[in-house]
Amino acid sequence: MRVAVPREIKPAEQRVGLVPAGATQLVRDGHEVFVETGAGEGSGFGDDAYTAAGAEVVDRTTVWERAELLVKVKEPAAEEYGFLRPDLTLFAYLHLAADRPLTEALLAAGTTAVAFETVRAGRILPLLQPMSEIAGRLAAQSAAHHLQSNAGGPGLLMGGVPGVAAAKVVVIGGGAVGTQAALMASGLMADVTVLDANGARIRELTDLLGHRARVLMSDEHVLEDEISGADVVIGAVLVPGAAAPKLVRREHLGILHDHALLVDVAIDQGGCFETSRPTTYDDPTFEVDGITHYCVANMPGAVPRTATRALANATTPYLRRLARGPEQALAADPEFAAGLNTAAGRIRHAGVAQAFADLPAQLG
Repeated sequence: MRVAVPREIKPAEQRVGLVPAGATQLVRDGHEVFVETGAGEGSGFGDDAYTAAGAEVVDRTTVWERAELLVKVKEPAAEEYGFLRPDLTLFAYLHLAADRPLTEALLAAGTTAVAFETVRAGRILPLLQPMSEIAGRLAAQSAAHHLQSNAGGPGLLMGGVPGVAAAKVVVIGGGAVGTQAALMASGLMADVTVLDANGARIRELTDLLGHRARVLMSDEHVLEDEISGADVVIGAVLVPGAAAPKLVRREHLGILHDHALLVDVAIDQGGCFETSRPTTYDDPTFEVDGITHYCVANMPGAVPRTATRALANATTPYLRRLARGPEQALAADPEFAAGLNTAAGRIRHAGVAQAFADLPAQLG
């Protein structure tokens, strides 16, 4: 099969969908690999490394045109929609439930689209987890930075100092993102509270975090009480494949400190704050009703040398299976098949179908 790797074009996105070691494995498996010029530079992999691995380095148009199986990190941008076609299988982060234009483009083109973020392995989302862990850690780091006055914040040190209180950080959601955000924030000596609605997960987090954070069962009243006293609120809620629930609504902004910072890590899935909208590292924050929002949609893109390697560790085994034949690979493994989001002009994932009930779907 012809496997192709384009250069990412999303702002400040330096990750790449395949590392040279993965290219070597694919070539040894008998596949042809095409990599766009400069695709790996931001992650520390020059074109020579891909050539040495047996890949052919080509221009942007060629990489898309030759692809039978195209692997990238972030979803295709609007200027890439014209490359979509029915004989192409796309393997990437897609987050379609929050992106109607891309969903419509994939359906119109008849492209088979397999989303990293909905592939399952038991309770785990194995291709999402490494980026969730990185995003969680970056959420706490970014919050600490944006509390500083030189970054436009109120001038708070996340961990305080002896005799001066630490910043109060509330993390909504105790999955991979929330856990790592809580660990990082507590490591910075913040006053951390984690809210989750799953009793079993609350017990796990209590054991994991110990005395470093409070872990509370979330309901509407608890959420309001906790965020009203927070300096930072980190939204880390995920419903796999579906739009994120809006847990912090606009009316809640009125009960927040006037210097509070909202960090919405769920923004790829539409955000879990009603007032969120995607931002970029070039312009990461905005204000609504005087409350600062940080909603960068590709947070791990800021650490591509770490993130690309972590992502490749997870995705390359699945990519090799897809390269042997997408239909066979998905048919043989229902948990892998959970990654199928579109095919033959139909939505194939329940969460995406729920988000766009008027678009054609084929479930089950």
